[in-house]
Amino acid sequence: SLQMRMFTQILVRTRVPPLSMLRAVRAELVQIDKDQQVMRVRDLEAWGLSGLAHVITVSDGVSAGTRTDASGPALLEMLGEAGLNVSGPEVVPDEHELITDAIIAAVVAGADLVVTTGGTGLGPRDVTPQATSLVIDYEVPGIAELMRRAGEASTPMSALSRGVAGVRGRALILNVPGSSKGATESLAAVLPLLEHAMQLLHGHTQHK
Repeated sequence: SLQMRMFTQILVRTRVPPLSMLRAVRAELVQIDKDQQVMRVRDLEAWGLSGLAHVITVSDGVSAGTRTDASGPALLEMLGEAGLNVSGPEVVPDEHELITDAIIAAVVAGADLVVTTGGTGLGPRDVTPQATSLVIDYEVPGIAELMRRAGEASTPMSALSRGVAGVRGRALILNVPGSSKGATESLAAVLPLLEHAMQLLHGHTQHK
């Protein structure tokens, strides 16, 4: 079908592997540690979640091989330590279409969480928030606000980050800054919320 051909083209262009391969990247099951907000894969699966987090690095320099990706691997490490299955970092340049294609492909492949890093500032090539806004169903502004507040402890420049948080289907999409420090501080600020957010997106709305 035309839709299947289009989806296949997206997978080829963005290099996102099929869901069976993505889920093969397993985080080791760990004991729940409330202080570290660890999520166990089995707990997530019991809620009908894949427990998959996909990281996308948006950077012309990293894509061209002129700059080393520091934030993408740092985010993968944090998400893995939190008990999620992780894939990436997938690298795309600062181009609207390639960013949107990468996000859509990750969601279609079964990701519950997609985190992009880079392209959130005021530069002419910083288009990640605009691209993300094109593919989400609605925003979750409180998450983006919380990430910016966390950055204020390190630098007032965090107010210039335009990263958005939103939902596509049943997946949560987060934009974090491109610096390793900014990216990890932003993710750390919202990590305690992610398990509950993903449960809500899958229809588990009972309050304990």
